Amino acid sequence: MFDAVGGPNFEKLADATAPGGILIVYGRFSPEITPLPIAQTLWKNLTIRGFGLPATIARDDKLAAVKQFVNEGLTTGDLRPIIAKTFAFDDIVEAHRYLESGTQFGKVVVTE
Repeated sequence: MFDAVGGPNFEKLADATAPGGILIVYGRFSPEITPLPIAQTLWKNLTIRGFGLPATIARDDKLAAVKQFVNEGLTTGDLRPIIAKTFAFDDIVEAHRYLESGTQFGKVVVTE
């Protein structure tokens, strides 16, 4: 399970993770403290990992491994980005307004 938000809902993610599962935290968009779900971690034998881009891109071997993983996932279809909406570059102001509204689910794409 991947979490870019953190915060108090992290415990719910631990509840939803299968026994022996892995929780990967790669962001902290929540301004609130992220509690460590000790009970779920112990009882379900969970692994909690942090993933920080600066530590990854600092080493050529790790960066190459991440690129390979993403490229293979996109090629096989195992990784499928969710696109909320696409905007032309000339509509960049509208794209920013859409992002600021917080109503999108997925990524906003701006094309040339």
